[in-house]
Amino acid sequence: MGADLTLPVGNGGYLNLRVGAVIRRNGLLLMAGNAGEDYLYSVGGRMQFGETADEAIVREVYEETGCRMEIDRLGFIHETLFRSPFHKDAVVQEISFYYYMKVPADFEPVCKSCAGTGLPEFLRWVSPDTPEQLVPVFFRDLKGPLPAGIQHIVTNELEEMA
Repeated sequence: MGADLTLPVGNGGYLNLRVGAVIRRNGLLLMAGNAGEDYLYSVGGRMQFGETADEAIVREVYEETGCRMEIDRLGFIHETLFRSPFHKDAVVQEISFYYYMKVPADFEPVCKSCAGTGLPEFLRWVSPDTPEQLVPVFFRDLKGPLPAGIQHIVTNELEEMA
């Protein structure tokens, strides 16, 4: 496919288009991490030029778990503004599409992917109540029945830091 959809914006910022997976089994969430970060993050990554969000999440889940999963449905659209540790603290505006995935009964994930920093990633099943930091934060609310419809969430970390 094409290049990752991280686009420079005229004012020195960036626009990211991202997809994330909500993979749940027995009340636990499958989250990714790497040795360079002190938090766990959703399975997923940036869309690539020329692919749809649906295609991107199927690709990302396969790259990070070794399993081709089917999409159940779109669950969240998340808009966020934050300072990027990868782009000299530039402001990033990110639009993410989070999909609930159909988890096969025999699902045994095998992670062979690397983070954007090049560090190997790992996968971990965690409760939404884990003391570890989860990104995105709204994954903490994924207990019990899944919310109906598509949730729209806006997070402005720039305001939180001010």
